Amino acid sequence: MAPTLLPDYLRALQLPILEALPELLRTLDNHTTAVLQAPPGAGKTTVVPLALLEAAWRNGGRILVLEPRRLAARAAATRMAQLLGEPVGQTVGYRMRLESKVSAKTRIEVVTEVILTRQLQDDPSLEGVAAVLFDEFHERSLQADLGLALALDAQQVLRPDLRLLIMSATLDADRLGQWLGAPVVRSLGRMFPVETHYLSPRRAATVSSRPHEKLQDLTPAIIREALTTHATGDVLVFLPGLADQRRVADKLAGLPEYIDIHVLHGELPAEQQDAALQPAPAGRRKVVLATSIAETSLTIEGVTIVVDGGYARVPRFEPRTGLTTLGTEPVSQAAADQRRGRAGRLGPGTCYRLWTEAEYQALPHHLAPEILTADLSPLALELALWGAYDATALRWLDAPPAPALAQARELLVRLQALQPNGQPTAHGRALAGLGLAPRLAHLVVRGQEIGHGATACALAALLTERDILRPADGSFGPPDLRLRLEALSTGRAPLPGLQPDGAGMRRVREAAAVLRSRAGAKGTIEPDVAGLLAALAYPDRLAQRETPERVRLISGQRATLPAEFFGQQDVFFAVAALDGIAAQPRASLAAPLSRQELETHFAGQMDTQDEVRWDEAAGRVTARRLRRLGALVLSDTNLPNPEPATITAALLGTIRAGGIARLPWSEAAQQLRERLAFLHHHFPDNWPAVSDEVLLTELEEWLGPYLTGIKSMAELGRVDFQEALLGQLPNGWAQRQELERLAPSHLEVPTGSRIRLDYSEPAAPVLAVRLQEVFGLLDTPMVAGGRVPLTLHLLSPGYRPAQVTRDLRSFWTNSYFEVRKELRGRYPKHYWPENPLEAQAIRGTKKQNGL
Repeated sequence: MAPTLLPDYLRALQLPILEALPELLRTLDNHTTAVLQAPPGAGKTTVVPLALLEAAWRNGGRILVLEPRRLAARAAATRMAQLLGEPVGQTVGYRMRLESKVSAKTRIEVVTEVILTRQLQDDPSLEGVAAVLFDEFHERSLQADLGLALALDAQQVLRPDLRLLIMSATLDADRLGQWLGAPVVRSLGRMFPVETHYLSPRRAATVSSRPHEKLQDLTPAIIREALTTHATGDVLVFLPGLADQRRVADKLAGLPEYIDIHVLHGELPAEQQDAALQPAPAGRRKVVLATSIAETSLTIEGVTIVVDGGYARVPRFEPRTGLTTLGTEPVSQAAADQRRGRAGRLGPGTCYRLWTEAEYQALPHHLAPEILTADLSPLALELALWGAYDATALRWLDAPPAPALAQARELLVRLQALQPNGQPTAHGRALAGLGLAPRLAHLVVRGQEIGHGATACALAALLTERDILRPADGSFGPPDLRLRLEALSTGRAPLPGLQPDGAGMRRVREAAAVLRSRAGAKGTIEPDVAGLLAALAYPDRLAQRETPERVRLISGQRATLPAEFFGQQDVFFAVAALDGIAAQPRASLAAPLSRQELETHFAGQMDTQDEVRWDEAAGRVTARRLRRLGALVLSDTNLPNPEPATITAALLGTIRAGGIARLPWSEAAQQLRERLAFLHHHFPDNWPAVSDEVLLTELEEWLGPYLTGIKSMAELGRVDFQEALLGQLPNGWAQRQELERLAPSHLEVPTGSRIRLDYSEPAAPVLAVRLQEVFGLLDTPMVAGGRVPLTLHLLSPGYRPAQVTRDLRSFWTNSYFEVRKELRGRYPKHYWPENPLEAQAIRGTKKQNGL
């Protein structure tokens, strides 16, 4: 039962939250921290702050209500003011970046997350504030996590009487309550039945797997089907971004005239937002194309049908590259259920999901909280200003990852916002006071210092809002930031085919005016300094043209940036926004800057390196002197007399990369390697290994001394590889003599011929010799000091194999006569004695030998 002490205007609402208010009020009378779990539609956002106005512990203090989205903050304040019969700015007001409606009478302030952080930093004791309510905490934004951590710290140290109420629809309230050591109050929701329709597998197989193409083709058709199937009720459509809204709106042309199309996103003027939120006039219906901003808090009057595209635009920070890209990703099950619930707030509804039921089951229950995936530079600066140099000193539901936090601090040191020891600088404090992300605040402050303050404020405002330029065909606009500044300055399209966004231009101009006032900036907009100013904000995204389609970032990462959008002379760029996948992102906003601007403003980060490397095309070592800024090359000149050691190192590196086989081995050197390998195989303790792996590992030792003066692969032919190998023998000359005894290169046969031995198979070296040259040789020759018999390849007079044996005596007494029969017929002019053991060994024919 609703509390009898509540004003009539609240009791008349008949919202489910009223049933939980008695317990909630008692809990906050006895505890300073509590958790409220209330499903969507329960009424917590508007009813709870108003009910707390009567709490005795408030003692005249203000109630801060934290909303994660500007649109929701404005709507919540407006609704509460309406219930009180007052305009916004009296008892209930709101405060957000660049806009506020508060007065001395304001007792409930609905604030966005950055505002709460600034209030805590400016006054850690929150004097005059009785309670802070964290609404929609399940969204787990970075600023909400930070705000709660700072508020808990302030409560523990300075304000033990400060009430903190965390309100959530889908988060695990028990886990949150246990972590906080706080009681949990639950409210029933008001959820009417919602019939859910999934995409059939057959239909799903006919549409593109690419999100934007799928939504563009499928969403308008489903909307038309829903409007035809249901004669009443308005339609709320969830799409990931503004571009998707525009594409779908264009495809909905031709709907009956009594159906109005609205788009809903946070940057729309208030009157357009209100039009989307209000019920359609009598006799009319509306279709609201919204982003994920409409998932929670807002109640859109008249909606009984939801069409859920199933995607959201999600920023993803990649610590390895330092890049944040904005990707279109599937929503979580929790978000999908939140969206579905919008159809059942006012009565029975219908939800059309543009994916199959199996795909729903495969979705994660929740997406990872932003603190685990975001760029943490804003958080790192706020922690430094709070004095929390060790983040673990504060309480976190999920602690910020140490590697990402360390990388964020490195960026802040680079921006001169932090000292190397982590303490904030005066510049860092100035950045925080501007209410911008550290990069953009640095852009404004440094831009003002170098005489381009007005342009810096305009550029910072541009980069905090949606793109103000788009082609008439709805595709991606050209990435050149100068075009945006030109449009902002003139109010006209800078190029044919581009359409300035009037509402966006107005928002950017208003934001820029506020920044100019805060920074004391004067002057006019100068589009040509866009690249320099963007470089100040994004020094880790400086880039250099590499191909007509691609640039190389200062980190070595590549990004797509077609040259067709810029001049032929543009070589260096500052990239302000990246989109797509981290492996090959697209530079969606960038501007060129000159080499001189780089030399002037980034000289302290440049270094000069002498680079000696192998030039594959030239087939030789080349030496260059390079002036670099990270991976960017500002100058490249010949180095006429490099250190010999660097040339040797480059050659050795090339050989190591290409393998031992790349060396120009002579036939004699290769045979020597095989002989040494044979001896290592049979006497591993006395003879060194010469395998490819070992030679590569010991390349500097055995080959390095012989490379003096060598610069090309052709000149490597002058190296005496035999001597290089023999130089590795531990016992010097004596072991060389032993090599000739144990593994001779040649063997003299009965005719006196010296036949080269083949050691390519270490276990069984080969003597390939014509049969007639070994007549009279009784036993198989041995090597390795008589340990290893040679494998005899006995050849015909035509040098074709006639027999292979390792037992010559057995061959003479057994197999020879069969071989003699075959070869005698084929080579009748040659000598084939009946008794080979006593026959004379010969070379050539019988006639040549007088037989």
